[in-house]
Amino acid sequence: MNIEINDVVGRLSYRCDILFRVIDIRMIDGHKTAVLYGEDFRLIADAPFHDLKKMDPREQDRITQEFRSKEEQSLDLFRQDIELLKYKQEYRVTNAYRDDYNYFQVPGKVLHLDGDPSYLRKCLDLYEKIGVPVKGVHCSETEMPNQIGSLIDKYRPNIIVLTGHDAYSKSKGAKADINAYRHSKYFVQAVREARSKSPHLDQLVIFAGACQSHFESLIHAGANFASSPSRVNIHALDPVYIVAKICFTGFKDSVNVWDVIRNTLTGDKGLGGIETKGVLRTGMPYKITEEE
Repeated sequence: MNIEINDVVGRLSYRCDILFRVIDIRMIDGHKTAVLYGEDFRLIADAPFHDLKKMDPREQDRITQEFRSKEEQSLDLFRQDIELLKYKQEYRVTNAYRDDYNYFQVPGKVLHLDGDPSYLRKCLDLYEKIGVPVKGVHCSETEMPNQIGSLIDKYRPNIIVLTGHDAYSKSKGAKADINAYRHSKYFVQAVREARSKSPHLDQLVIFAGACQSHFESLIHAGANFASSPSRVNIHALDPVYIVAKICFTGFKDSVNVWDVIRNTLTGDKGLGGIETKGVLRTGMPYKITEEE
């Protein structure tokens, strides 16, 4: 079979339900094997060539359209949430609209580390659409524990996202064994490093994990939100929806966990967390310059 790096493929044993891109080709136990990254899910996998099908453009379009439709639905619901949050802040600042104050809002700053440059670009595009201040850094999952400390010192974020690709392998151990996961232990180490910089859960909010990640270890390490409680795949954009909701929630208000994850593409099987305060701050007065 003529499969090359960067080809889009599906796994026959899974009825080609997820699109993958071939990122490497290796010989494993004498079999030609492809290393795969999910196109829409934060999943990394190995598959022998005999289990792969090269997807033609029409098949890719059909599957991609299904995901894009879900993304648009989720984005529409999220925008409604953001509008409601803005109205709530406006109501509070203007004393139930009795006072005519000029005010401005400062959402939290996000530092997003991603092991996949393609996913990072998708996430940065979504942050821009929503209006979240963000610094994106492409960093391999294995290097995140070494890089996170200096990046926190440099960018001073309110929220950190540590994500990329992950996967659980039954052949490597039970689900409780973190060594049975491709990158979970590196996410855990990075969370611990970040928490050593800022121990308070409401002074630095952390999302960590990818597809099938060891949720419990990430929460115990100090993450506010993480994947994946039921060890399922998470969508590439799910971390953005979570941190953006926190960005636009006032710092005096707590974010209900269900309110954060209900409009994500994965839901509570793939995402979870602990009660966390928002990071949005309101100021005044807002002065309009002559140029405006």
